[in-house]
Amino acid sequence: MKSQEEAGRHIVLRKHHKWMIGGISAVVVIYMIVLIILISGLAVKQTSDYNKLADEINKLQADTQNKLNELTENLLLTKKDIEQTKENLTDIGAIRKEFDLLKASTGEDFSSIIDESLKGVITIKTNIAQGTGFIISSDGYIVTNAHMLSGASEVQITTFDENKISAELIGYNAELDIALLKIGGEYNFLELGNSDETQVGERVIAIGNPLGLQFSVSEGIVSGIHRQGINELEAYTQTDAALNPGNSGGPLINKNGKVIGINNFKLGSGESLGFALESNYIKDAVNAISGEKLKREILN
Repeated sequence: MKSQEEAGRHIVLRKHHKWMIGGISAVVVIYMIVLIILISGLAVKQTSDYNKLADEINKLQADTQNKLNELTENLLLTKKDIEQTKENLTDIGAIRKEFDLLKASTGEDFSSIIDESLKGVITIKTNIAQGTGFIISSDGYIVTNAHMLSGASEVQITTFDENKISAELIGYNAELDIALLKIGGEYNFLELGNSDETQVGERVIAIGNPLGLQFSVSEGIVSGIHRQGINELEAYTQTDAALNPGNSGGPLINKNGKVIGINNFKLGSGESLGFALESNYIKDAVNAISGEKLKREILN
């Protein structure tokens, strides 16, 4: 009798265990399904967020590129404006220069040319004489009349800014009365023009130190060209610009600010009869004295 009861209990327990195992399995399956659903949803959300982030990055890149393009265009426009401004300033400078030349050619005003030219003129003093010279290169080569140096034992130069400097004699041409000196340093200088282009009647200025009056300026016109000098060379420009003792060796300057002659002598028997050795003869003399250096740099 007990055996049948115990057998019945075993059968009931087995059924109960099956139900429990089945329930647990169902819960595990449901949990796994829910977990898979959650993981799938999270993956979908992450993918969506990534796509949104990628879209925003692409938009930012496009916006940045547009701004860079705009900035580049603005920089190009600014550069163009700067270049145009430079051209305008250059044009203004050229217009001013032409205006100064026009005023000089009409005799209204030589002041701008004089202001620049004076910086290249020097006073020459020796132990026996005083005169004028002018600088023809930035490194201090000076042209003057050779007769002022005759018999002198020392030469002192006074520049426009009142510096006093000892000068070295490089050489001279007695026939043309030209001497070449050298001082150390960097200087403003005067450019030698083409005297073959000098015209009778054009306005000129002479700069010198007449009677010790340093850096004096006189104005006149070209009265004649290719006049004969005491050396029998037709190498002199005649001018009515006032020349006095001390002007010797100074420049005769045209309306373009270029030296067309070196003031050399005057005829004492008449008024306003001054003569300057033409600049092309100066070039030849200086080339011969200095060799190729000055010829290459300033006297071509």
